[in-house]
Amino acid sequence: MTASMTAFARVETSHDWGSLVWEIRTVNHRYLEPHFRLPESMREIEPRLREQLRKNLSRGKVECGLKIQLSESCDQISVNQAALKHMNAALVAISETVERTAKANPMEILRWPGILNQDAADVSQIQKDALGAFSNAMKQIQETRNREGAELKQFIMQRLESISSECKVVRKHMPELLQAQREKITQRLADAGVEIDQNRLEQELVFLAQKADVDEELDRLETHCNEVTRVLNSKGAIGRRLDFLMQELNREANTLGSKAVGVEVTQSAVNLKVLIEQMREQIGNIE
Repeated sequence: MTASMTAFARVETSHDWGSLVWEIRTVNHRYLEPHFRLPESMREIEPRLREQLRKNLSRGKVECGLKIQLSESCDQISVNQAALKHMNAALVAISETVERTAKANPMEILRWPGILNQDAADVSQIQKDALGAFSNAMKQIQETRNREGAELKQFIMQRLESISSECKVVRKHMPELLQAQREKITQRLADAGVEIDQNRLEQELVFLAQKADVDEELDRLETHCNEVTRVLNSKGAIGRRLDFLMQELNREANTLGSKAVGVEVTQSAVNLKVLIEQMREQIGNIE
C-alpha cells in the first residue's frame, strides 16, 4: 500500500493517577529517524517505544513527545529524612577533612536522588498506559499516512496515463515526420542542383531515419510506466524504488528530446519532462 511520510497524531488519555498526552509528527526523510521527548520516569520504556515504531514505519523523521500530568493525590512530595540524615553526615565528614568547604546549597541537596519522596502512582502502571496510548497514536499515524498515500497514488497514476498519451502522440506523428524530413532533404538537393547517386542518397536517408527513430525510447518509457504501476500496488516501502524509476523515465525523455525531428516530438518531450518532475516531487513524500 502506498503510504505518505507526512502525518500528525494526538492521543490524550485519563486515568486514576492523572492524564497523559502523546503528540507524534512525521515528515519525509531518506531513512527512519525517530526522536523521543519523554519524562525521566519514562526513559525505561523508550527501547520498547522505538521497537513499536520500527514495526509500523519504514522511513521518515518522527518526533514523539509525551506529557504526563499527575492528579493532586499523586503529586504530594516529602523529604526522605533517613536519606537526608546520611547526606548531612557525609557533608560533615567532608567539612572536617577538607578546609574551607563551601556551605551546601539546600536546592542542590534536594536534587540528589532519593532525598525527595513522591507519593506518586505506580510508575509501572503509568508506563503501561503510556505504551497503550502510543500504540493508538501509531494507528492514527498509519491511517493518516495511508489516506494521503492513496491520494498520492491517484496523482501519480494520472501522470502515468498522460505519459502514455504523449507516447501515442509521438508514435502517431513519427512516420509523417520522417517522410517530411526525407522530402525536405531531397528538395534541398534538387534546389541546389546537386547530382547525387540515388543509391547513396537512399543510404543516407535510411541512416537519418535510424538516428531519428525513437521507438526504443518510447518502448522504455512505457515499460517504466508499467513498472511504476506495479510498484505502487506492491507492499512495503516503495519510495526509493519509485525515485529510481523517475530517474530512468527522465533519462528516456531527454533522449527523446535529443532525437526530435519535428516540433511535435520536441513538445512531447517537454511535456514528458514536466509530468515526470511532477511525479518526482510527490514521490519524495512516499514511504
